Amino acid sequence: MATNDYKHGYGGDGLVNGNSSSQDYDEKARSDFEVVPSKSKGSMGKDDPFGDETNSEVKYRTMAWWQAGMIMIAETISLGILSLPSVLASLGIVPAVILIIGLGIIATYTGYVIGQFKLAYPHVHNMADAGEVMAGRIGREIFGGAQILFLVFVMGSHILTFSIMMNTVTSHGTCTIVFGIVGMMVCIVFSLPRTLKKVSYMAIASFISILSAVMITMIGVGVERPGSGKVDVTVQSDLSKGFEAVTNIIFAYAGDLGHVAFFSFISELHTPESYPKAVFLLQGVDISMYLIVAIVTYRYAGSDVASPALGSTSPLLRKIAYGIAIPTIVIAGVINGHVASKYVYVRLFRGTDRMSKKSWSSFGLWAVIVLVLWTIAWIIAEAIPVFNDLLSLISALFASWFTMFLSRGHHLWTRTIFVRDGHQQGRHELKRELFMRG
Repeated sequence: MATNDYKHGYGGDGLVNGNSSSQDYDEKARSDFEVVPSKSKGSMGKDDPFGDETNSEVKYRTMAWWQAGMIMIAETISLGILSLPSVLASLGIVPAVILIIGLGIIATYTGYVIGQFKLAYPHVHNMADAGEVMAGRIGREIFGGAQILFLVFVMGSHILTFSIMMNTVTSHGTCTIVFGIVGMMVCIVFSLPRTLKKVSYMAIASFISILSAVMITMIGVGVERPGSGKVDVTVQSDLSKGFEAVTNIIFAYAGDLGHVAFFSFISELHTPESYPKAVFLLQGVDISMYLIVAIVTYRYAGSDVASPALGSTSPLLRKIAYGIAIPTIVIAGVINGHVASKYVYVRLFRGTDRMSKKSWSSFGLWAVIVLVLWTIAWIIAEAIPVFNDLLSLISALFASWFTMFLSRGHHLWTRTIFVRDGHQQGRHELKRELFMRG
């Protein structure tokens, strides 16, 4: 980009003097400026990933903010919510509640920042595009690779969860591999719609499903009272148990996708400026449900509560809850599959009219991408003997990165003028602030 691609509210050539103090820099960074999209070639030169949709047969930018909010809720709140009662048992009710609320506020802030970054750079559709803005082509490939790797492994986890659910409901009625194939085929079919607006209607069913499943679990432990009824305000714990409890909360807010999919969701909003409403809807529901489910279940299941809490209910209730949770298990996986497939689809056909057509070739290419990614996910789920450990590693590497740290980088970048010339001074200023602020 050339320096004249940016118009700003303070004088000079738009670059921060390297000799300025940190206070001077902060004052200049807070000044108003407008980021004007670059007209250079490549993905950074496109104002919108889907182009002009005036005459398009398939229109992507059609979602209302509440539909985006429902998708975000569906991909964040799944059976992982039932691991939170064990967090209270590990830490005590007071520290756990403080962490749930505090990390929820952080997740809200980082989600909001992603929206501001998207408004500053309208062409950004995924983490790869964001990586290109911040670190050029190398950043694009690193961020894009991390995103697709994370998504495919999470897709595989949903196939595995589907198999476990079917084994529980049917009392191991057939081979686990058969259940895995059935789960894969179901996810493929529901991933075929090309627009997120259609997926948003499935997300409503997913939310009703998980809400019903956790209600059954809470009612079940309330009636059966498997625990002693003792509630610990604080618990003496070691580093390992405490760290595991905190990461369980982080992964609950990260959900399956974390914030890795938020750029894709915003890209299909009819009015991107309404995105903060979706974030506040998501986090309001998240924090409320996490607190209620964790406290009520821990109150009646006691310090020996299982993780997930379904293990503290009777076998019959466990089967009923798993059966009702089928839509959540499938649809949360479908959202993963849709975002992963859309990343490949947009990257291959961005700047062409293929994505906007209803032709068999356009849909066929989308279907092939969906089929290939879900097949890879199934192979990973079935073939790797230590899949759960590997998934935990991938989640630890990428979920917290995409959800917490990277959003801070997005915030700093929207305040830093990025100049892609020989001086690279914009990058130096970002590096300086990252170093000074940790």
